[in-house]
Formats: sequence, structure tokens, C-alpha cells
Amino acid sequence: MRSTMMDTPLSLATLLRHAACVHGGATVTTATEHGSRKATFRECARRAARLAHALRGLGVVGDERVATFMWNNQEHFEAYMAVPAMGAVLHTLNIRLPPAEVAFIANAASDHVVLVDASLLPLFMGIVGDCITVAHVVVVGQAEPTALEALAASGKAVHHYDALLAEASAEPFDYPVVDEREACAIAFTSGTTGSPKGVSYSHRSAMLHSMQLCLGDSTGVGSSDRILAVVPMFHVCAWGLPWAAMLVGASLVFTDRFLQPEAIARLIVAERPTFGGAVPTIWTALLHHVDQHPVDLSSFRMVLVGGSACPPSLMRAFEERHRMRIVHAWGMTETSPLGSVAVPPEGVTGEEVWTYRVTQGRLSAFVEAKLLGPDNQAIPHDGETSGELCVRGPWVTGSYYPENDPEKFEDGWLRTGDVGTLSPTGYLTLTDRAKDVIKSGGEWISSVALENHLMAHPDVLEACVVGVPDEKWGERPLACVVPRPGKAPTFRDLKESLTDKVAKWQLPERWTELAAVPKTSVGKFDKKKVRADYAAGKLVVERVEG
Repeated sequence: MRSTMMDTPLSLATLLRHAACVHGGATVTTATEHGSRKATFRECARRAARLAHALRGLGVVGDERVATFMWNNQEHFEAYMAVPAMGAVLHTLNIRLPPAEVAFIANAASDHVVLVDASLLPLFMGIVGDCITVAHVVVVGQAEPTALEALAASGKAVHHYDALLAEASAEPFDYPVVDEREACAIAFTSGTTGSPKGVSYSHRSAMLHSMQLCLGDSTGVGSSDRILAVVPMFHVCAWGLPWAAMLVGASLVFTDRFLQPEAIARLIVAERPTFGGAVPTIWTALLHHVDQHPVDLSSFRMVLVGGSACPPSLMRAFEERHRMRIVHAWGMTETSPLGSVAVPPEGVTGEEVWTYRVTQGRLSAFVEAKLLGPDNQAIPHDGETSGELCVRGPWVTGSYYPENDPEKFEDGWLRTGDVGTLSPTGYLTLTDRAKDVIKSGGEWISSVALENHLMAHPDVLEACVVGVPDEKWGERPLACVVPRPGKAPTFRDLKESLTDKVAKWQLPERWTELAAVPKTSVGKFDKKKVRADYAAGKLVVERVEG
């Protein structure tokens, strides 16, 4: 028996119309040098229609790729609205990648148009000449005349965003009906293990991901929320937060280029966000600032942290000192990204809550997972036995673009490269990335566990642990610490602080002090850089035996 239900596509064009009509009064706030500027969803949708008309005039008539090289702001949000809805593909370029890598990605995606923030023009000028497929550059914001002249000399057609919109038709845009399985956006992995690989999201996957993001057992985002989206819009589509906001009418608060702790604190005071999203390094810096310069953070009901493991000490510090609840999540570019959220089960109270909150969380609906051992055999979900995490689901990629990597897939499952355990009730606990696990004398040492214990020390601001070659054991941990300002912990004291937390054989002998832990383009600890610096003899390493 076939159903009698209509087969209407899950389309971002439908989402755009819904947001403009039902949630037209929700607002988009963008930080500036002199306060904030605001627009409603309805106003953004009108401007998005003009942008769609303008892009048609620039030759975007099908699934051409429209790239962005921008901060988190209203204009970027308008591109999130217009580009997928008109049947084109949104490609958010990572502004923090090396220029050669950005050009590689732009060419791999065959970008036709690029929207560039005026403040990023000097950086983009080092890229544009190598972007072979790009025909049009649209500058957003006020740019220096000399910068515009230099850009025009590159041979690309140069346009100004506001002028394009002013000249475009003011008529409603006739958004096409597209197959929900067609691409709506593309993002590339960071390339930490080889060349970046493209992940192409469908309208269907983006809509389903948005719906599960708003579930009560996920983030519970709704129309009463004001979302402080610090996570870059060039990083996995800002975790899907812009589209989730459109779905339920949550207002958005964007930082633009003002990402310093002081600027974020001012924005929190002014806009009173109820929900936030960013990687742990952002919140680590903010905690240090608000501990010194008190700020009322009580407007937050939840802050979502992902991208890398969040130290439990950071979560507790925010909750105990500033009444701000940090919730762990896990995901990756390949999973759109949300795969699990650390919401404790109903009825759990007191200290037992932390048993669940320090995990990567419970698997989201429709995300299935399994663990594989070194021999590719399935490992039981007993919460104790660890293996490589494999996942599948409607917003999990099944291949890469433009060239696939078959080794990343196993019989219809994505091999994530994360190592951890799964409980019988679906809670995921990651112990490390497969490439970051320290293999010492035939045993595994979790670099994440050592980092979390070190960052719980009151004198440590950041800590990064990597495996380095050892003649006797194959690999041993190197502990890299960043002391808090005004503090000078000794390596021996730090090592002794670990003695009741990990097995004696896991204690690092090699220690070094850093001014700051190197970060990747999306704010994660760049362990590849740390290992390279150690191999090149750039680190001053002290041995602490015993």
C-alpha cells in the first residue's frame, strides 16, 4: 500500500519563504566598530531576492558555485538564503587557510562568483590570480580605491555588493523547484591528512540536519532564542545554525571580524544571547577575560561546544563562576556536522550529570554508529572497549567531491578517524583522533585525557600533548603547556599533579612551554605543527624523570 502523502521536496527555497513570512520579525545583528546594525529576516529575504536576481545576471543560472570569503555578518547570511534557494551551490571558503590551499579549493569546486569582505581584500589579492574558474568578484563593504584597482587588474569582473543589489530587480524572485537530493552547499575538509576533500550537502540533508538541531534532546533552539554564532560561517556552514534559525525563527547575532574576548563580551552584554556556538579555544579566551573583567553571562541557557574536546574544567568553571552551561557536541565536516549532543538522560541529577556531560553525547536521531577494532572487526558498545568510530545517516556524506577516497568508507559507513567508546544507550566518548593516539610500548595513551587533566590545573591556560619518537617505547607523550598570565608552574609540579589521575607509565617525561598552542584554521589545536616543530628542534624540551 502506497501512502497518500504529497511528495514535496525538502528545499531551502521553502525554508527561505517560511522564514520571511512566518518568522519575518526575527532579527540579524552584526557587530561593528561602533555598536551593532540590525535587520529582520523579512528585510534580509528581500535583499536575498535582489542578490539572486543579480547573480542570474552574472551567469549563475544553474548549479554554478557561488563562493564566499567573508566573516559572520548579515550579508553572508543573505548569501546563505539566496544561493541555495536559487538552485546554485554555496561554497564557503575558509579565510584562515594558506592562500595556495584556498585557491586549490576554489578551483576544485569550480567557483564562478566569489563574494569577498572588503576587510579581507588584501588577503584575497594573494589568491585571486590563482582562482582559474572565478569570473566575478563581488566586494562587500567599503574598500580602499587602490585595493579595488588592484583587484580589477587581476582580470576578474569586479562588482560592489550594495550597488549590485540596488541595480537588481526589486520583484520577488521565482525560486525554482529543485530535487531535494541536489547540492545546496559544499565545504572542504581542513586537509590535515592530505589534500582537502569536498563534502557536498543536499537540500534534504540540510533540512533534516536543521530539524534535528532544534530537537529538545539536541539544542532545543526555538523562536525565543538569540543565537550568538561565533563558529565561522565558513566552517561546516556554521554548524547549520543559520538554517536552523530560519526554521524556527531564532534571531542571530554575528561577531563579524570582532573575535577578541573583549569584543565578544561587549556583544553579549548588549544583545543578551540565549544560545551560543563556538570551538573551545574561543570560550577559553572568554573565560580568562570575564574572570578578570566580570560580565553577566546569565542570559545564556546553553552554549554548544564542538570542533574538539572541551576540557571538563572549562565547563565547570563557566557553570560555577558565571552560571553559563556548556554542552558538548560531536561532529565533523562529513556529518553536516552534528552527530551527537551531551544531554544527560531524564532523571539524572547531581554529580552524576557530569558522567554524561563530559562525553561527546548521545547519538542524534537517524545517526547510526559502530566501532571497529584494528582488524576491522566490530567492537561491543559496552562503554569500555574502544575502537574507530564509523557512522552513517541522512546527513552523513557517502563520498567526497570531486575525487573520492574509498579508504574513508567501509561497506556504506564513514570511517571518522575518531577513537572512542559507545555505551549501550548510545553515548559516545572519544579518547582521541586515530592519528593523535600515542602508541607507547604496544599500549595506547590518550592525548586528550592528558590535556584535560593539565588544563584543569589552576596555573595552566592551555595544554597540548602529542606523541614523539622514542627509541625504547616507539612513542612517548610530549606535554606542551601555556601558563596563565602571572603564573609559573614547574614541570615537575605539573607532572606530580597527574600522578593520581593517570597510570604512572602514561606520565610524560618531555615537557615544553609555549606562548600559545598553534591553532588550525578553525581554532583546533594544530598538533601536526607541534610535532613538526619538535622534529625540527624548534622547541625547548625539558626532561622530567621519575
